[in-house]
Amino acid sequence: MLALAAGSLPAVAMDTIADAASSVDPFRVVWFSAMVGAVAFAVTTASVLVANRKKSAGTLKDVMGQNASLKARLDRLEGLLDSEDHRIVIWGGGDETPMVAGAMGEGSGVPRSASQLLSFGTWLDGRSAGEIEGSLADLRERGEGFTLVLATRSGGMIEASGRTSAGAAVLRLRDLTGERRAQAALSARHQELSRELEAMKRLFEALGAPAWQRDADGKLVWVNGAYAAAVDAGNPAQVVASGSEFLDDSGRKGVARQRDMAGMASARLPVVTAGERRIFDVTEASSDGGSVGIAIDVSELERIQRELKRTAEFHARTLDQLATAVAIFGPDRRLQFYNAAFRALWDLDPAFLESQPEDGALLDQLRAARKLPEQADYRSWRAKNLESYRSLDASEHWWHLPDGRTLRVIANPHPQGGVTYIYENVTERLDLESRYNALIRVQGETLDHLSEAVAVFGSDGRLRLWNPTFSSIWNLSEENLGDSPHINAIVDWIEGDEGVVDIWRELAFAVTGLADNREPVHGRMECADGEVIDYATVPLPDGGTLVTFVNVTDSVNVERALLEKNDALEQADQLKNAFIQHISYELRSPLTNIIGFAQLLGDTKFGELTPKQSEYTNYILSSSSALLAIINDILDLATIDAGIMELDLSDVDVAKTVAAAVEGLKDRLTEAHITLRSHVPENIGTLQADERRLRQVLYNLLSNAVRYSDEGGLVDITCERLTDAVEFRVRDHGCGIPADLLDQVFSRFVSRDAGNRRRGAGLGLSIIKSFVELHGGTVDIASTEGEGTEVICRFLLSPQALRHAAE
Repeated sequence: MLALAAGSLPAVAMDTIADAASSVDPFRVVWFSAMVGAVAFAVTTASVLVANRKKSAGTLKDVMGQNASLKARLDRLEGLLDSEDHRIVIWGGGDETPMVAGAMGEGSGVPRSASQLLSFGTWLDGRSAGEIEGSLADLRERGEGFTLVLATRSGGMIEASGRTSAGAAVLRLRDLTGERRAQAALSARHQELSRELEAMKRLFEALGAPAWQRDADGKLVWVNGAYAAAVDAGNPAQVVASGSEFLDDSGRKGVARQRDMAGMASARLPVVTAGERRIFDVTEASSDGGSVGIAIDVSELERIQRELKRTAEFHARTLDQLATAVAIFGPDRRLQFYNAAFRALWDLDPAFLESQPEDGALLDQLRAARKLPEQADYRSWRAKNLESYRSLDASEHWWHLPDGRTLRVIANPHPQGGVTYIYENVTERLDLESRYNALIRVQGETLDHLSEAVAVFGSDGRLRLWNPTFSSIWNLSEENLGDSPHINAIVDWIEGDEGVVDIWRELAFAVTGLADNREPVHGRMECADGEVIDYATVPLPDGGTLVTFVNVTDSVNVERALLEKNDALEQADQLKNAFIQHISYELRSPLTNIIGFAQLLGDTKFGELTPKQSEYTNYILSSSSALLAIINDILDLATIDAGIMELDLSDVDVAKTVAAAVEGLKDRLTEAHITLRSHVPENIGTLQADERRLRQVLYNLLSNAVRYSDEGGLVDITCERLTDAVEFRVRDHGCGIPADLLDQVFSRFVSRDAGNRRRGAGLGLSIIKSFVELHGGTVDIASTEGEGTEVICRFLLSPQALRHAAE
């Protein structure tokens, strides 16, 4: 101990003690200062005595006495150090073993053994052990002092102070008890909370979302950079100083209304930031000391959700338009979606479907309604269908329903759970396939027995299909055709004159041509042996070409004979028309003379005639007038046929024209005792027409009705004004027209029996039809044999300037 006192260790100990004493109360500081002074004095004295030992042997006894006194005092000092509730560890220079002094109670958790004491990880918690080891390294290497509060594994609190003195590193450990321990715990908690608060602030800064903190009065005390950017401020300090608010008054009140009993509030609000309106999810937590809040920009999320909703609605509408039934079950096996085709397929109660039934319950419901395939072991079949929820691959089933339908059921598992079922009604498809196969066989038999030669060439120009007529008409071997030859090879096999070969080359070009819009080719070829063959190509949708050949030799010969006969008939018809026209003109002049002289004979100025002569003169006049009317009709028809008939269009009073036509028939009506009833409204108005021709049409209509009416009969004429026309109806109640003669009534020179009256020339209805059509109108006739006939003529109110007849 004396050697230690004589060295540097006491000085180090004293410095350490002085440093440690600086952290305690004033009384202890004075005590430690006195002790340090005594130790320093003893060391100094001992040093002087040792230095002067050789100089004065007489003083050795004094020095030894003083040294013993100093040793006693040092022992007492060490006793005091050991009695203090602390431990001191002193590291000298180099690898020197550290000195450990002092003692601490068992409840502190500090081990008594020096080796265990220096193994900090065995008695301190992980964080404290790391802190003390790092601080000691800095103290011994760079002389950096420290003061730490450490937690032991037993739950105790230790204060560790590190200092340097005279090149030595001194560590002092002291147990914190009572208020000091509470103060240390509070200090540690404060540091921990400060670190957590700093970490949280850094986190909020890194988030990029506006965040803020308010005091109890609601004043901003902290904001992050995103908040400052949102309110267009330079930095957070300016925001706190100016009190710029991210949310407006209505927004803050909206958040306040959402606050619950725990002080938490959240709301989705629109906020105008950086000149743009965006949507934020605002969350705020409040307490007695203030509140904190954060606003997360969910504008993009809102947009994506709207897009997702619209997409889902669009897909739902699209699926509703499908004819294929679709049902989607979730991970819980409950029905989440079904389309209209699914509802129509199973005809289930909508309320049952809207209740989101389980897949198994839906199958049970369908089985109860006898809509599922009949199964001997329904439970096994049901379990097998529900295995799709545990499968990774889609499965396919065929259901043959009791009502005769066949369904192709596809179960497609979803990666996140659930199954999508697709029910495809393949009943019609199977029926169509069956009918298609039958049709193919029928078509094959039909083609084989056609008199028309048929050949189908593919897009590569090779023969794909042909019938026996094709091989026979061109004298081709069926063996060669069976090898699907190219059309160019068939051209080389064709036997015939150069014209036929040239046409085949044209057909080959039409089959193998690369034009985008292939046009059909058709024509007629005449072979050297006199046969005539019609050919045609039809481009097919798959790029192939259908080529047909028809031997029309017989029909061509007949056609030529018919054309020659038709030319002869046309010439004869022209001669007939010319003859009739010539005769009409030639007869008109002498007939006019006959009528004129007959009228002179009947005039009393030239002498009286006997009753018999007067009767004969009247017969001459009536017959001549009838003949003149026929000749005039013939001339009108000839004029119409020649295309030179002109209409003198004007506004015609319909009522007056009808009255004029009726006036010309009074004598004939009286003679035949026939009653004529006129149904013409007073306000019938006018129409644009040739008045003379219109009166002629009405006269012929009425004359025809009178001729075919029974004596004492009834004739009706009716006029009606339509939207764009005036309709004239003339009806008689005579014998009617047989159904087989209705198609001929408008032909020329076609007449029929009129009972006791003489038959007409058969030109009346023909003249009527020609004049009405010249006006752009139409003529219809309806007749029932034994009940009468009705003729309907419609004249347009404003015909399109039809002043010349068409051919």
